[in-house]
Amino acid sequence: MAKDISEKVDEQVTESIRRLTHATAAMADAIDEGTNLLKHAIKASGDAAEELLDDTTQRIKRHPVETMAVTFTLGAIVGGFLGWLASRR
Repeated sequence: MAKDISEKVDEQVTESIRRLTHATAAMADAIDEGTNLLKHAIKASGDAAEELLDDTTQRIKRHPVETMAVTFTLGAIVGGFLGWLASRR
């Protein structure tokens, strides 16, 4: 009788260890996959930012007068809006 109980306990412990090992492996795989996705996303966003900066630099070189006019206009609009907000208080 005690031998049967001991065997059942051993089987349950063995099964629990097997499930725990499987769960641990699954978590490790999920963490690795998430890390790889994050690295890829960071690299892609860095590449996109670099490309945007290069495109902007080229546009400024090709159209300096338009760039200055747009910059001045946006500055005047933002300044006027902030001045309007400050005067309301």
